[in-house]
Amino acid sequence: MPSPWIDQYPPGVPAQVRTDTFSSLAALLEDAFRRHASRDAVCCMETRLRFRDIDDLSEAMAAWLQSLQLERGSRVAVMMPNVPQYMVVIAAILRAGHVVVNVNPLYTARELEHQLKDSGAQVAIVLENFATTLEEVIDQTGVKHVVLASMGDLLGFWRGMLVNFAVRHVRKMVPEFRLPLDQGRTVTRFNMAVAEGSRRSFRRPDVGPDDVAFLQYTGGTTGVSKGAVLLHRNVVANILQVEAWFKPMLDKLGDRPLTAVCALPLYHIFALTVCALFGARMGMMNLLIPNPRDLPGMVRTLSRHRINMFPAVNTLFNALANDADFARLDFSGLVVSNGGGMAVQQATAERWLKVTGCPVVEGYGLSETSPVATSNRLDVKAFTGTIGLPIPSTEIVIRDDDNADVPLGTAGEICIRGPQVMAGYWNRPDETAKVMTDDGYFKSGDVGVMDERGYVRIVDRKKDMILVSGFNVYPTEIEQVVGLHPGVLECAVVGVPDERAGEAVKLFVVKSDPTLAESDIASYCKENFTAYKRPKYIEFRDELPKSTVGKILRRELRTAS
Repeated sequence: MPSPWIDQYPPGVPAQVRTDTFSSLAALLEDAFRRHASRDAVCCMETRLRFRDIDDLSEAMAAWLQSLQLERGSRVAVMMPNVPQYMVVIAAILRAGHVVVNVNPLYTARELEHQLKDSGAQVAIVLENFATTLEEVIDQTGVKHVVLASMGDLLGFWRGMLVNFAVRHVRKMVPEFRLPLDQGRTVTRFNMAVAEGSRRSFRRPDVGPDDVAFLQYTGGTTGVSKGAVLLHRNVVANILQVEAWFKPMLDKLGDRPLTAVCALPLYHIFALTVCALFGARMGMMNLLIPNPRDLPGMVRTLSRHRINMFPAVNTLFNALANDADFARLDFSGLVVSNGGGMAVQQATAERWLKVTGCPVVEGYGLSETSPVATSNRLDVKAFTGTIGLPIPSTEIVIRDDDNADVPLGTAGEICIRGPQVMAGYWNRPDETAKVMTDDGYFKSGDVGVMDERGYVRIVDRKKDMILVSGFNVYPTEIEQVVGLHPGVLECAVVGVPDERAGEAVKLFVVKSDPTLAESDIASYCKENFTAYKRPKYIEFRDELPKSTVGKILRRELRTAS
């Protein structure tokens, strides 16, 4: 098939990358640990761990996991925010030959029970702050071994004691829990597991490219949450693809250690691949932000470091760009601001550029694509309004509902083929068949348009499209334009039932100007949209519902309407 995007690649970026360089993700990480042994791998609460430390700790934890006598490929659930233990246990599970099941620590008991039962996890590694949720459901799951981590585990003896005391007794962030020990279940503290493992011999298993590395669960906003099966070769490929795209830019900075802000949660595929795994490959230090919702605390942390790379979603970029203290920071070292996870709005990108001097480079991907499928060039100077070009070794076609390719410039479903595309959904062949085509493309469920140069623009999610009197209205278009109004801080659009038109457009707005009135927004929309696109309903809110990753939850807005 034609690949017009290849001609648009920056100098030094190849059309294809070798994805068989490493036999497994564990092998890639071990290579990174050796090459960057003396560099700082993570910094959390001003405590740093080197790659050498992550190597030693993860090998000990891997040996401890092997002592449990689990079958090869057993699933191990990880339920923690961005703390140093996350980096250790991810590497340990992979090195032991098991499968990582990333779990959102803010899950309700119902959501947690579903994911643990669906994945068949036998081990759960959980920060004690969230153990009470596990307690509620553990008897209904197959979890036989629990590892309890605490905030202070890897912060050094005295700092760790102080942090744990503050978290448990001052801020009271650890609800009381009592995990049952019947039915042969074990509960082990994180540091104890590491200590026990360090006294054992680690046996390197024969892990290959077709073994499962991650069960990365989708958000479940359209139904039951499904586990995307990411093989070792899928994730290795995506790391090497991202490296090929980023390396020409990063090479200009020389061989000095770089710092990436890891504010997005590591249980999410975006931060997992771009921050943790790609960061290890490049020898970057990840500045871990356990609670990005504490904006003042996050800004104080950022003020102590010279940051070079900042992956984020639109809502985080927007919140920081509108924060006066953040605007006073030194951004002279910032060279890449990666936008993903949701559409980056033009107004947000322009504010960010004005504050930091670093343009937002928007990309696109999904849990099912490990995740990166497209990216804008890193040398862009301004907001493009596109998700960029397919990255090396990736093909994208735009297809209609009959699975036929549509002409360039025509809207259709974005379909992706490449070595980073998942093997399927865990134990759901019926769901896999719905999204995988006979010729190997993954049907994303996103509506997009590709231009003659190969740049792709997202129109919207198919499920979010609003049908007004037979006309298609795409929420992203409305949100992008309304977001440019100087009195608007954030906005979101959903479709609501309408007796006459079938559906009508409803707009939710968070004000940045308290004097903003409904009539102001209505007049603005009249100037900018044809009649069927104009919001019939406008509702002001103090805040919009968001997922833990920062995505605006249109589903909740629809339900509330």
